[in-house]
Amino acid sequence: MATPGGKMAAPNSGLCGFRRSTMAARVWWGAGCGRRLSTAPPAAAPRPWKLFGALCLLRLPRITQPLRKEEEEMAALMEQIELEKSHYSDHEIRKLEEEERLRRRKESLHDDDDEGLGRTVVMAQDLEEKWEQKLLQFSPAPRVTDADKKNDRTSLDRKLDSNLMLLVKQKIGNQELWLLPQAEWQPGETLRSTVERAMATFLGDHIQAKILGNAPYGIYKYKFPRAIRTEDNVGAKVFFYKAFLQSSDLSQAELKKDYLWVAKDELGDYLKSEYLKKVNRFLLDL
Repeated sequence: MATPGGKMAAPNSGLCGFRRSTMAARVWWGAGCGRRLSTAPPAAAPRPWKLFGALCLLRLPRITQPLRKEEEEMAALMEQIELEKSHYSDHEIRKLEEEERLRRRKESLHDDDDEGLGRTVVMAQDLEEKWEQKLLQFSPAPRVTDADKKNDRTSLDRKLDSNLMLLVKQKIGNQELWLLPQAEWQPGETLRSTVERAMATFLGDHIQAKILGNAPYGIYKYKFPRAIRTEDNVGAKVFFYKAFLQSSDLSQAELKKDYLWVAKDELGDYLKSEYLKKVNRFLLDL
């Protein structure tokens, strides 16, 4: 466009500068400092830590623990208070009425001998005697089982008043160690899926257990020995999940490794100290 003086207007210098800088940036990025621009996806970054999912599988107590002296005294006190404040049951009311009728009969104030003709009358006292005989024949199951006496730590029929945890023997490097069942994480898996795969690997598909939540309860991290440690293979991180055993019948389970069911106070016989510390942080002895 011509100006009143007859000269052409200069182009917008700011716009031209922006265009030149944009083109220069494209050339620089495209050239890649002398390298050809690649459209291939970037290679996956190396993972210096191997990831594992481990399962803390618990068999919950089947019976209550024995009461301590203080608990026994409190239980007796509460039972006495409940007895004093409670109402009579139907059986107790019936027994009192029968006792009153017998008393009146003895005093010859009321004669009801003809009321029960032709039928059999079962008195409340007769019922109590019958119940007492049944009680004498009842024998409770022992708290200490044969597995307890033999110290058979492969059996679930032991330590009935405590939690039992599953340990399996696994080969780590050149060593065979007692650990919680674990498996290495695979790309595309969640950690919970890894734990479920570990459970199926060691116990088969017949086990019934409930895994608690999608997040781990604890983590254990360790480095590999210096002889095999590299920048791309530093060590391992083990993520612990908890699960409750829902069926004590493992006859259909396919236990594929050496295994043990141990109580919390027995873990120190099998687990290494650092590993045991991490497990004890989330393990509650219910």
